[in-house]
Amino acid sequence: MSPIDRLQKFASHFTSHHEAAPAIHPGDSHSYHHKHNYHPLSPTGFLWRAAQIEPDATAIYHVTANNQILRRSYIETADRARGLAYYLRLHGYKRVGILSTNTPAFLESIFGIAAAGAVSVGVNYRLKTDDIAYIFEHSEVDFIIADFEFAHLLGSFRKAHPNVPVLVDNDTDATEGELSGPFDDAVLEGLRYDREHGAKGWADLATLAQSEDDVIALAYTSGTTARPKGVEYTHRGCYLAALANVIESGLNYHKGRCRYLWTLPMFHATGWTFPWAITAVRGTHYCLRKIDYPEIWRLLKTEKITHFNAAPTVNTLLCAAKEAERLEDPVRVTVAASPPSAFLFEQMTNLNLHPVHVYGLTETYGPITKGYHMPEWDTLPEKEKFARMARQGHGFVASLPARVIKTEQPPGMIIDVEKNGKEIGEIVFEGNICAKGYYKDAEATQKLWEGGVSHSGDLAVWHPDGAIQILDRAKDIIISGGENISSVALESMLATHPAILEVGVVAVPDSHWGERPKAFVTVKPDQGAVTGEDVINWAKHKSDISKFMVPREVEIVAELPKTSTGKLKKNVLREWAKGRRDVK
Repeated sequence: MSPIDRLQKFASHFTSHHEAAPAIHPGDSHSYHHKHNYHPLSPTGFLWRAAQIEPDATAIYHVTANNQILRRSYIETADRARGLAYYLRLHGYKRVGILSTNTPAFLESIFGIAAAGAVSVGVNYRLKTDDIAYIFEHSEVDFIIADFEFAHLLGSFRKAHPNVPVLVDNDTDATEGELSGPFDDAVLEGLRYDREHGAKGWADLATLAQSEDDVIALAYTSGTTARPKGVEYTHRGCYLAALANVIESGLNYHKGRCRYLWTLPMFHATGWTFPWAITAVRGTHYCLRKIDYPEIWRLLKTEKITHFNAAPTVNTLLCAAKEAERLEDPVRVTVAASPPSAFLFEQMTNLNLHPVHVYGLTETYGPITKGYHMPEWDTLPEKEKFARMARQGHGFVASLPARVIKTEQPPGMIIDVEKNGKEIGEIVFEGNICAKGYYKDAEATQKLWEGGVSHSGDLAVWHPDGAIQILDRAKDIIISGGENISSVALESMLATHPAILEVGVVAVPDSHWGERPKAFVTVKPDQGAVTGEDVINWAKHKSDISKFMVPREVEIVAELPKTSTGKLKKNVLREWAKGRRDVK
């Protein structure tokens, strides 16, 4: 049955449960009731659509695990996703785990799993094996697709669930034969099944959801302080978030098609819905097995990458790489995961890497606000312009406006803070691209939506122009002698020191002030001997840092602890400050 036939069937089913429409009076459109102008929203059909419009356009560029350059067209990619879909449907799998880095197989699986009417569960391969096992158990997967490099991480899960099959992808340039692997065999089996049963192709797959409010994917939170939670992503939410990202990241603004580099993990909030967004505009997905700064610069220069997404820490190290040089053509870089500094944005802009500053959570399908660049900013002094660019901004086009509300109110009471850029409150969200809730956790879902808004846990101020600006997570604010010190703000100021590469700030006890900041910093290569005392003296006498904010201690470290998405592990830094350097 074709998508159109299914829509017609849906419409007839809808009207059959209603009374016959009354006689139509000329000029009265309200007397004829129908659903012909409606279809349930799902991003799964974007791949099938792209293959129909430009079958020979390059969908995927990838350097495989066997070091071969793989280029795959949209029709080839759509055929492989179709084959996987028929394979999953043939064997009755309904909830499919993915344990992989950014490979073509991961991208094809996102579409193939949904086309089979199943739910995908992408998992961070950098987690401990027990956490991986927990996520796959909690999500009740009945099948797992794993990259060969990470299949061994399933030991704990397979011991407890020996009946859940694991399909391994070898990530080679071969699709059949000795160099291919089980994943490719499954794709071929699904394509063969389709041929032998009427060759219905995509027409018999779930390119449209039965209900757009059905779950298409479970995206698990990082779980740094508690067990990971399964955030429920719906077909409707992913469709609207993907289209919002097309607009907000400018994926379709230029001649030709975008060339998007996969520095962001696809497992993280389902790649912020960019697997669907890039496909919607028939862009080329440049898959990347790992973050490799020389390779990223090679691709930026030789493949003329137009877009990528990355956390501030990735951009910081990219700008510091020895291969860094100003690019001939501008690249739009969507920056999120942790608050960036104005100094970083200045560095990026000097290299023709133009920041698109967004903010969001796993619970908001990734980005949900954007720091919209205002034309009048170009008349401001450079320092002030980049400071405004570093704000988290306004709600996305597909969302309702982000708000900042007063904290310490009675449960369910929602009161906005003053839009004065000074009063601190919590960021909350409403609207289409807020996730449904947490899988199998009604209590946490109720807490997330307390008062009818989705709570972020991030503290911010609300500026007179309506832009929000993050100060910290509630637990990361440092209260020193009655003054609130934002660790994010202090990190941004310390990062302007000419020798500092990265900074992390946490509170340490102080007998006089209650708390004082302690900074952990990494130093740029070839900067010579830099001591913590050097940084403190600079902060006191040469910087714009207020006296009460100057760190009590600065410790030089080789590397800062980070999550897989580039966020600083403040919980680990707090343990380091206590002397527990064994914590990672």
